[in-house]
Amino acid sequence: MARTQQLPAQPLIGFLSTRSPEEAAIHTSAFRRGLEEMGYIEGRSVAVEYRWAKGDYSQLPPLVADLRSRPLSVIVATGDPAAHAVRAAGFATPVVFIVGQDPVRTGLVASMNRPGRATGVNFFTADLGGKRLELLCTFVPSAHVIGLLNNPSFGMEAVDQFRQSVTAAAQSLGRELVLQSASTDAEIDSGFAALIKAGVTALVMQNDPFFDSRRSRIIAVSSRYRLPGIFHIREFPADGGLMSYGASLADTYRQVGVYAGKILRGAKSDDLPVLRPTKFELVVNIQTAKALGLTVPQSILIAADELIE
Repeated sequence: MARTQQLPAQPLIGFLSTRSPEEAAIHTSAFRRGLEEMGYIEGRSVAVEYRWAKGDYSQLPPLVADLRSRPLSVIVATGDPAAHAVRAAGFATPVVFIVGQDPVRTGLVASMNRPGRATGVNFFTADLGGKRLELLCTFVPSAHVIGLLNNPSFGMEAVDQFRQSVTAAAQSLGRELVLQSASTDAEIDSGFAALIKAGVTALVMQNDPFFDSRRSRIIAVSSRYRLPGIFHIREFPADGGLMSYGASLADTYRQVGVYAGKILRGAKSDDLPVLRPTKFELVVNIQTAKALGLTVPQSILIAADELIE
């Protein structure tokens, strides 16, 4: 009597996100494309357990505890708070992350080239605040009082690093900077009102998953106050914000999918160097500029990688 051949169980990926599933849909699709590049199709050759903090970082520890009870082959952590929550839990499972801060300085990895049990993509956005302010001032030269919106819940080191970058640029450009914090929906609304009351006429926003998860709200409030802003990912101008400057978040998620697939194929995370983006894109929403009564400067038109009509 022939023995029945037992098929191996599908490998299981734990996917921990600081964001919301609807808002992050385009990026999780990019993650799946990266998996497919390595021969893994969700639901057929690999299973994925998704856990979403929806911008509430206090939910990360219980979500991590839930994932620890699963037989994971690899865990993906998107956003600095998620990556550090996984690290604090002491996962033995290989980790692939997306973070904005330097992962060596924050203790996630031993080095960029030999990272250890965790690896991934360093999105490299915290140091771009000054460049974003320069672009915003070129676009809106009349803006002399600039608002900086940050989220202390993301971590004060990240907040301070971004603030220092923007402050240095504001000083060199002769602009006044008004700081405003927001960690909840209500604080986004009250924060914008406080910025307008302080005479702010343009906005720079800290890159932060909470703000990403509240993208529609932030764009709506910006529009209500007719406040031009520069953001860190193209999804903001794609949804109606004025402009963005930074690396492609979609491609970053694709790279994480590739790394997760490589680990499923037997690669060691220590042999996969932490990646950094090499191309940064300037995206401008022409319709939003018109609605705000702004003329797009020729230098911005030339430098833009994408113009959204």
